[in-house]
Amino acid sequence: MKKFSLALGTFLALFIMACEGPAGPPGFDGLDGLDGLDGVNVVGQVLEIQGDFTANNEYSIFYEFPQTVEVFESDIVLVFILWDQTEDSNGEAVDIWRLLPQTRILNQGILQYNYDHTFLDVSIFLESDFDLGTLAPGDTDNQVFRIAIMPADFASGKLDRSNIASVMQTLGVTEKDIQRIIVD
Repeated sequence: MKKFSLALGTFLALFIMACEGPAGPPGFDGLDGLDGLDGVNVVGQVLEIQGDFTANNEYSIFYEFPQTVEVFESDIVLVFILWDQTEDSNGEAVDIWRLLPQTRILNQGILQYNYDHTFLDVSIFLESDFDLGTLAPGDTDNQVFRIAIMPADFASGKLDRSNIASVMQTLGVTEKDIQRIIVD
């Protein structure tokens, strides 16, 4: 029993000594950069554009990012269409946004709202298996889109890309922060 107590005591002493000891020298903050300023904080943005799909623009809305909007090749660009509106319990209008592409089945055939982008621009266009000239004005006129530009790091993880509210919350963007542009 004495040997067991001695072994247990030695073990406990070693365990306690391993947890304690002299602390190392305190570190130093180092330099923030050559100019002494903190680094750039890269954040995403949300823009809202409105335009018409016509035969003259080949049923596409082209938007070139202004120089005030910096988009990198690695950024993720998502486009949402204002699909509908409803009312909340207070009678206030609530927008319903859908992530593109979106497909509609019409009497004429299948219509799809789609987009592509570069780090310079975004093009939103209609695709169909019928003559787009037969579309009703509700499908082509005054269409509203939100373009979310986010660094790739923001999109990793469990972000629900199809939910504009989730995207905006992740980016820290509120309704008042959104630039609204009418495209000719």
